[in-house]
Amino acid sequence: MPSSGHRLRDVEHHPLLTENDNYDSASSSSPEADVADRVWFIRDGCGMICAVVTWLLVVYADFVVTFVMLLPSKDFWYSVVNGVVFNCLAVLALSSHLRTMLTDPGAVPKGNATKEYMESLQLKPGEVIYKCPKCCCIKPERAHHCSICKRCIRKMDHHCPWVNNCVGEKNQRFFVLFTMYVALASVHALVLCGLQFVACVRGQWTECSDFSPPVTVILLIFLCLEGLLFFTFTAVMFGTQIHSICNDETEIERLKSEKPTWERRLRWEGMKSVFGGPPSLLWMNPFVGFRFRRLQTRSRKGGPEFSV
Repeated sequence: MPSSGHRLRDVEHHPLLTENDNYDSASSSSPEADVADRVWFIRDGCGMICAVVTWLLVVYADFVVTFVMLLPSKDFWYSVVNGVVFNCLAVLALSSHLRTMLTDPGAVPKGNATKEYMESLQLKPGEVIYKCPKCCCIKPERAHHCSICKRCIRKMDHHCPWVNNCVGEKNQRFFVLFTMYVALASVHALVLCGLQFVACVRGQWTECSDFSPPVTVILLIFLCLEGLLFFTFTAVMFGTQIHSICNDETEIERLKSEKPTWERRLRWEGMKSVFGGPPSLLWMNPFVGFRFRRLQTRSRKGGPEFSV
């Protein structure tokens, strides 16, 4: 798009538009104008299958913990305390998963590379801005294009099929909470499995469960394997995310060895920018900022997300 005051380049990397020069999508007449008021959902077959599998595995773990280990126990308070703790962790994990999956990760509005918008930026003569040739948008600093979401995402860390969404500027906190609560629930399940095995061996598998001994063994072994795999994966992801936040560097930026052109927010400043505000228990709450939105069916050709 020619202009006498600045140059526009169709490139993928090293954008010069800063985050403070946000495109005002509310003033746009495009279908993306009301993106803040819509539920975000990616229609990707692999991602949707992975998300459903994640939920089924958590539900399976809750079933084994509740009906195989806790309800048959003769210790009332042991069952109540562990049941409440595990189910709370499961609910918080699934809630964090939903918030990660259904929250706009920071998508840049499509087609905002217009003459009117570029003039509104009041660019200096000779200043270069960059346009994504795939979604025809002006790329803010630290934005990257996701081939699955088919959008440019602000501070895109990576695309995770298990949450069927990108992890970016607006939903990273929920992804961190998801990995943390799944890791905690996995540790709790593994501890309960160990105690259950000990109780069953001492009782010669007669009264430790309402299920037959072979079924009980199979259920417990599968839960142990699931707990080990889930804990390993989520613990590594949780540590990686915290490291990235504290260093103000996304996984893509680290892999590409991009030199920072922005003012880094290190350690607590980075944590505050992601979780919002000073340290508090609200950081652990995946329901913060949640509000119900009315679904509205809208016919739309192309694009990976549902318009609601």
